Amino acid sequence: MNKAELRKQEMTRRNALSQEEQTLFNEKLLYQFTTLDFAQVQVLHLFLPIAEKNEPDTFMLIRWLKDHHPEIQILVPRADFKTNLMTHHPYKSEEYLQKNLFNILEPVQDETHAGKIDMVIVPLLAFDSRGYRVGYGKGFYDRFLGNLDTLKVGVSFFESVDNIADTHADDVRLDLCITPEKIIRFTV
Repeated sequence: MNKAELRKQEMTRRNALSQEEQTLFNEKLLYQFTTLDFAQVQVLHLFLPIAEKNEPDTFMLIRWLKDHHPEIQILVPRADFKTNLMTHHPYKSEEYLQKNLFNILEPVQDETHAGKIDMVIVPLLAFDSRGYRVGYGKGFYDRFLGNLDTLKVGVSFFESVDNIADTHADDVRLDLCITPEKIIRFTV
């Protein structure tokens, strides 16, 4: 299947989830997340969920990190839709977030991070058995991750598809993907 078909299919699938299913899947994703090795992680970047798109609740991951690994600096993105680039900002709390014109929560502060990032939690709609992902199509994360030496971790309510037919050279592969039932590690 190609990216456009997968985008449509997976958005429909995610939107069909009941609130109970979303809650259960989010709890299972959190459990899987807690089994990761954070020993070498000093800086972790993660996306903030778009509730209207039924994305995985990364606020649960943030709360767990703050409770169990307060030494890890958490970064969240701010998107520039004119350049399709992101800036990265220290996460302070939910009160320092506001929705942009596209209903995406973003940090309001201007303090940015330009240093090393050890792990990135990457949003996706679907992923395949090779570690390629389908996002919303703007390429924000592929541009961000393209030259970054970091652990790239997807989170998905659903298992992988066999193959995304129209991947290209600029698509960045995940190192692993967390699903409610398991963590899938991708090899080169």
